[in-house]
Amino acid sequence: MRYIMFVCVDPAAEKYVPEEDNIEDWCAEMDRRKVRVLGNRLKGVEEATTVRRRNGKLLVTDGPFAETKEWIAGFDLLECADLDTAVEIASKHPMARFGKIEIRPFWPEE
Repeated sequence: MRYIMFVCVDPAAEKYVPEEDNIEDWCAEMDRRKVRVLGNRLKGVEEATTVRRRNGKLLVTDGPFAETKEWIAGFDLLECADLDTAVEIASKHPMARFGKIEIRPFWPEE
């Protein structure tokens, strides 16, 4: 089953310690296990563009849709046997400690 793993900034998390950020090791392990299909960092919210269509009008605004101190900093697409495996993988990501991880299953294909 496929899961998207959102890597999020969380002001309430532990202080970020660059020396303890083992993202290269995490990526290497997940690639070796063949569970990480794709992943990357995202530029900051100041680079976001929000697109909406309301009453037939296109609305394009700079910035994120919601004002928040938490925002998505990256993502990983996972191929896992089940949610327990996805949780185990997410728990090893450095941002599980310095931020937070949100996991969502893909909508089932018909």
